[in-house]
Amino acid sequence: MANVNEMVKELRELTRMREELEAEITSLQDGLKAVMTESDTDEISGVDYKITWKMVQSSRLDSTKLKKELPEIAEQYMKVTESRRFLLV
Repeated sequence: MANVNEMVKELRELTRMREELEAEITSLQDGLKAVMTESDTDEISGVDYKITWKMVQSSRLDSTKLKKELPEIAEQYMKVTESRRFLLV
């Protein structure tokens, strides 16, 4: 059981580090987006990089609305899947 305890300890530490890195990445991305907004551009480039921040449109099915307005049709296309969720609390 000691091995499991050590593994959990390491997993928690690595998760904490990942969260810190994700926050730093988001902060840097937000800073670059601010520069692009101030410069009124959706693309910047340098010697070894190119950054784009462009509007993208996508179409998605509004399943909530479909289930509400046409539940019998929504049920015909419902697909049940199974997966396992790993959770450490």
